[in-house]
Amino acid sequence: MTPFNSFLATRLTDYMAYRQSLGFSTKALYAHLKTFDCYLAKRHKEPAALPASFFLELRADLKVESRSINRVISTVRMFFGYLVRCGDYAVNPVKDIPLLSENEIIPFIFSAKQVDQLLLAVCRTIRRQPRCFMKDLAVYLAILLLARCGMRISEPVRLLKHHYRQSERTLYIEKTKFKKDRLIPVPTAVNTQLQNYLNVRRNLMDDAHNPYLLAGSRYGGLTPERIRLIFNQSVRTIGIEQVRHVVGRTNFCAPTVHSLRHSFAVNTLLQVKSRQGSPQQALPVLAAYMGHSEYKHTVKYLKMVDADQREQLLDFVLTRKR
Repeated sequence: MTPFNSFLATRLTDYMAYRQSLGFSTKALYAHLKTFDCYLAKRHKEPAALPASFFLELRADLKVESRSINRVISTVRMFFGYLVRCGDYAVNPVKDIPLLSENEIIPFIFSAKQVDQLLLAVCRTIRRQPRCFMKDLAVYLAILLLARCGMRISEPVRLLKHHYRQSERTLYIEKTKFKKDRLIPVPTAVNTQLQNYLNVRRNLMDDAHNPYLLAGSRYGGLTPERIRLIFNQSVRTIGIEQVRHVVGRTNFCAPTVHSLRHSFAVNTLLQVKSRQGSPQQALPVLAAYMGHSEYKHTVKYLKMVDADQREQLLDFVLTRKR
């Protein structure tokens, strides 16, 4: 990480260490504090009292979406709360800075058919040369887990061999986004492909010292960048090149790797409904399966339209805009 440069650099570093000691992830925290640090370094070369007006100017000058600005302001507010507790400030100058109204986010949703097409396209990217075959096959398995198990991109790349319990057909996902562990059942078809991958790997790779379930090399795992590269390439192959549209205060997002997680949730609820079941009653199971920290994160999927309705809504909005 690049060091902080403003006159509050030492205190920012101390705050990062404090949050880390409490068990919080500091990746997003650092990004938000670094934005504040750069702005502060440009505006104040020497130590100075920071009035509330300074933070209103910061909010106005950041050239990013309202959602991102709010994350920065909220993080800086917590930082100055820490300084108040330490006795550096008598009053938190960010306390009364209001957040901006955020745009409504409508993620891209793959239909069940599009998910099948995407996985087939990814499978066709597997090269047959010995030095590429196993790595490409591992990328395919990673995208398969994203699509069929609703994982976050960080989860399949961190899986270790012992996290897969073949006899039980389960995967143990350890310390994810919210520092939670969960044990999930693997669909039969996915389990079969995992077993086939491991059998091929034992025959073709001398990687006894590689602890990762999905091998990116002889000794290491996959990188998210490689997964995103193959995903984007495959999305273009099946003819889905929808760009991001901002209409009023609504963002219609382009397809990303994380869209597979959203699509898994929405399509699962649609399957429940098609079997005359209750999507509301399925939510607790889906929340546990996906590793949501709060139930409200799963409830939002009840409000999401399916893939066809989303496309119709976007077409209607763009037509009205013209």
